Order: sequence, then structure tokens, then C-alpha cells
Amino acid sequence: MAPNAPWLTVIGIGEDGRAGLSSAALAALDRAEFVIGGVRHLALVAPLSAQTQTWPSPFSDGYSMILARRGQPTCVLATGDPFHYGVGAELARLVPADEIVCFPQPSAFSLAAARMGWSLPDCECLSLHGRALERVIPSLQPGARLLVLSWDGSTPGQLAELLKAHGLGASTITVLEAMGGPRERIRHTVANDFTIADIDPLNTIALEIVATGDARIVPLAPGLPDSWFENDGQLTKAEIRALTLAALAPRAGELLWDIGLGAGSIAIEWCLRHPRNRCIGIEERPERAERARRNALELGATALDIRIGRAPEALADLPAPDAIFIGGGASEPGVFEAAWAALKPGGRLVLNAVTLETETLLGMLYARHGGTMRRLAVSRLEAVGGMHGWRAAMPVTQWVVTKP
Repeated sequence: MAPNAPWLTVIGIGEDGRAGLSSAALAALDRAEFVIGGVRHLALVAPLSAQTQTWPSPFSDGYSMILARRGQPTCVLATGDPFHYGVGAELARLVPADEIVCFPQPSAFSLAAARMGWSLPDCECLSLHGRALERVIPSLQPGARLLVLSWDGSTPGQLAELLKAHGLGASTITVLEAMGGPRERIRHTVANDFTIADIDPLNTIALEIVATGDARIVPLAPGLPDSWFENDGQLTKAEIRALTLAALAPRAGELLWDIGLGAGSIAIEWCLRHPRNRCIGIEERPERAERARRNALELGATALDIRIGRAPEALADLPAPDAIFIGGGASEPGVFEAAWAALKPGGRLVLNAVTLETETLLGMLYARHGGTMRRLAVSRLEAVGGMHGWRAAMPVTQWVVTKP
């Protein structure tokens, strides 16, 4: 068999095993010389005449086994649709698409939507399998319908506790277990009264979000309340933060460097703009780094990668960013130069200054690289004795530049 002819078959398996496979999928399975899958997958399609292999640990070792058989009839078993949070996408990064044939089954999301009577395009589909539970937080919007892949049988209960902690205890939780097979079971409850026990590890969760007056909902716009960030005073305030995010102009799937992370507010709000956005935050003080990590988890910004170190040394060997925010340490020798050198062409850099010395540096950088500068001043109403008056915050000089 020529290497560029299809040799790798990826078959989605439902709980009904062989009975749910098409004749073409069955034929490909039966002529395979090597079949790899989970213990459950292999049991569902037994008996097999081919050499079989359960996925090893680490999981990636299985990929080398598959690649070593290039050109020979090989089959990979997966759950449901292998290209919807499945192994298919990873295999397609290793094997050219024209060498793969895939026979998908309905995904867990499709099955769950059908059981619930929900329109799948109107649902948000998330996976918590091997991922942080907190990544669901930005999606907890009033009236939202979420379909969530579990890590194991403990995930539904953990989600119930998270919902209660965010004032969303009236939300409905439906646990759908082993869909499509003889063990299928569907149970409903509300987060406040969650008592479902003995949950099958193979489960999907349907959430219908109900928000009461005390619910803590992460808004879709930047400029979250300052009180939502644990901080020691090193915090970009809400109004300046919103304007800074606008200047950084995040786009889906981009990487930000936040140099001088502080409480992490800029980095966190960058990640919240889109589920595929990522940020690497540089912070030299471990206690601040840990505080930023707590803030990120509290708000569901699980794509924030915090590095403890001092710029510019800590910037070495990091992946090239699409945008950079320098909120601290700009006057340190070599920080701007290292950041500018790493920034991708067309990338944006934003530098905020509150001291005269850093503002002087911004003036020199503006003269050398162009861009735009603006001074931002905010006053907030505060009590003055029994009356009220405006208290001005320190003005911020902001330089924004795009790399040619």
C-alpha cells in the first residue's frame, strides 16, 4: 500500500458497539491488521482478528505506534465523533488528511441535544475532560444552555458546587449517562439540591443557567469591577483597563505577553475576550504571581500561563506574541528591546506609564517608532465628610504602536 493512500481508519464507537457501525466501517475494522483504542472501545467491537493495543500511558506513545505502521491497514477506535473533542484532530496533525478515512458516530453533544430537545447550534459545547473545571465560568450567562463533557463521575457534583458559589444554584443540571446503549440513564436536578449519586464515568452534563439577583456573571465587555481582583494595589483600574484592552485589539486565537503581570487583570480580560485566546504573564514576585493565578481561576481565564521571572531574561525562548502589554518594568534596560524583537510583524504593543521617568521613555520610543499616545485621566465620586466630591486617580500616559 502506498503511503499516500488511505491506510489509517478512525472509527467512532457508540455504546451499541458493532451494531451501530455502518457496513463500510465494519469492513475497514475487519481488514485492519492493527487496532488501537480504549479498553471499553475494544470490548465494544470484539471479537477482532487483528493485533490489538490499548492506549498506553502517556497517551502520546500511542501516536508513535500508529506512525510506525504507516502504509499498513491500521484502525483507531474513538468515542462518537472523533473530530469533536476527540482523537481525530490530533491524528490529523500527524498524518496527512488524504491518508485517513473516518467513520464518525453522533457525538455526545448531538446525543445530549436530541435527548434534551435542544437546538444544538444554540448550545455552547465545552469539554472538561482533562481540563480545568473553571473554564466553564465565562459561559455561565443568564438563560444559556451548555452541554459539557465530563472528566468522570465526580464532575456533575463539582459543577453544582461551582454554580452555587456563583449565585446560580437555581440552574438545572441534567446528567446523561452512557447514551446510546443499554445502560443509558438521564437524571435531572437543580444545583442547590444536587444529590445524584453513582454517576457513570461516561457522562455528559446539560446545564440550563438561571441567574438570580445575587448571581456573579462575567460580563462580555472589558473593564470588570476592580473588586473582582484580589490585589495589593498593583492593579490596572477598570476604566484604564477597558481602554487598554481596546488598544490591544484582541483577535480570536491570539497570544498576549503581559510583562509586569501584577494582579493579572489585563491578562485575564484578554483571555476572556475569546475562548482560544492565550496569555503568558511575566511576574518577578512569586506572591503576586500566585495572586494572579487565583484571580484567573476565579474568573475562568484558564488559558493564562504565568511565568515567575524578571524581564528581559524571562522573555527568552517564549513563543512569539501577537500583542504585548507592558504594565511594569518598562524602564528596565533591555525590556522594550526584547519585547519589540519578539513581537510578530503586525503585532500591537501597549505601554502604560504613570511616572515621569517612564513617560519620558515613552516620548523617546514614540519619536523612534511612531504609533499614538494619549493621556488618560479618571475621577471617581467619593464621600467627603457628609458630602461628595471627585477624587482624581493618577493620570496614565499610554503609547500604542503596531510593528511593521
